[in-house]
Amino acid sequence: MLNDFLALIYPRNCIACGNSLYKHEDEVCNDCYVNMPKLPILSSKNPVEQIFYGRVQLVCAHSFYIFQKKGRVQKLLHAIKYKGNKKLAVLLGKWFAQDLLKYELIKNADYIIPVPLHDEKKKIRGYNQSEEFAKGIAHGLEIPCNNSVLLRREFTTTQTKKSKYERWENVEDVFELSQTHELSKKHIILVDDVITTGATIEACCRALNTVDGIKISVLSIAFAEN
Repeated sequence: MLNDFLALIYPRNCIACGNSLYKHEDEVCNDCYVNMPKLPILSSKNPVEQIFYGRVQLVCAHSFYIFQKKGRVQKLLHAIKYKGNKKLAVLLGKWFAQDLLKYELIKNADYIIPVPLHDEKKKIRGYNQSEEFAKGIAHGLEIPCNNSVLLRREFTTTQTKKSKYERWENVEDVFELSQTHELSKKHIILVDDVITTGATIEACCRALNTVDGIKISVLSIAFAEN
């Protein structure tokens, strides 16, 4: 009865569509969970992998959702990035991991590494949304998450309204490694929130590829065609 009373005062609504949540639903209703646009695992026409062809060598690359402007996925991302919903980021990571368990190339990786935020930006936002998403994936796949080896040494402005070249220029040489021996000859999964042009991932890979024998895969919450 207390829970029902609290629900009247503080209604629980789906982040994606705004409809009321049932008791067994968490953050996202079942309809949105089932029907939000996902990229199929093991697709032969993977657009995430295609944008990196000729740029960086990856074992594989994949995104959980397809970003659509003013769509339900955008609302999830907005809640995570601007409304402090860390719980949602972790939950999406766990859901993604359930799909990734059938992906042999991913589930046997050695480490999960989130794309880092600069300390100043992390202080402003309160947390790194990519790191929270990575924690969910790490939990679901039982792969350790390392958020200290890859660092962002420069504060950069938002990529949102930049052109493809401006995005690349904005993150050129801004990442560095705190150490390399732990990653030598390891397969790591680099995790970001949204992949659009791939400029941020490419910049991270330039730093990571200084490690002897490293293999890199890439995962994100969403892929947004540029």
